[in-house]
Amino acid sequence: MTQRNSAPRIGPADPGSWSTRLWTEIEPTFESITAHPFVTGLTDGSLPADAFAQYVAQDVHYLRAYARALSVVGAKAPTLTETAMFARHAAEVFDVELALHGELLPALGLSIEAVDAAPVTPTTQAYTSYLLATAYGGTFAEGLAAVLPCYWIYAEVGVRLLDKGSTDARYQLWIDSYAGEDFVATVTEVLGVTDRTGQELTPADEAVARAHFVTTSRYEWMFFDAAHRREAWPV
Repeated sequence: MTQRNSAPRIGPADPGSWSTRLWTEIEPTFESITAHPFVTGLTDGSLPADAFAQYVAQDVHYLRAYARALSVVGAKAPTLTETAMFARHAAEVFDVELALHGELLPALGLSIEAVDAAPVTPTTQAYTSYLLATAYGGTFAEGLAAVLPCYWIYAEVGVRLLDKGSTDARYQLWIDSYAGEDFVATVTEVLGVTDRTGQELTPADEAVARAHFVTTSRYEWMFFDAAHRREAWPV
């Protein structure tokens, strides 16, 4: 039962594909994400608004770094088509994702000026530093594996939460954004690149890239958890 519930709904069904093997590595992490009270609270109404507000504010900081990481990954892509894809996705971070924040921030009583003035929390700092270090210092495959969980896990979470819905319009807006056809199509596009890339990797290179995928998937859990705890610097 656990395996059936944790199987991805997005991406290729080929059990031999690299993306399928990657997902197998993070099934326990994904189960922990979907069971986290932050995520379950989006649909059952138990998530406090101030926790969601901290999440959205930190997500603004995160996405600025994520867009840079996507740009670097694209610059290392082996084909012009893939370079253009990642460049487009980096631009869409501001055109689409930050537009979502433009709706959510006022609904949560926040302004972009307040978000800019707020400190980046330890988890956000650690996650974005890891992403950028991997994108700059690693191969294309390593960078791709590091940025992939933010695409894939969010789409999978969005699709699963869409089945339940939310009575809070702010949470429903978030769910609809990541479960929407446009975002799912974007993730499917990246998974196609992932599987083509995996076919060319040596076992040693695949293991290094897979380790990055596992690490940033864990950071996804930590990002939700940090907002739920209202994380702040201890000193």
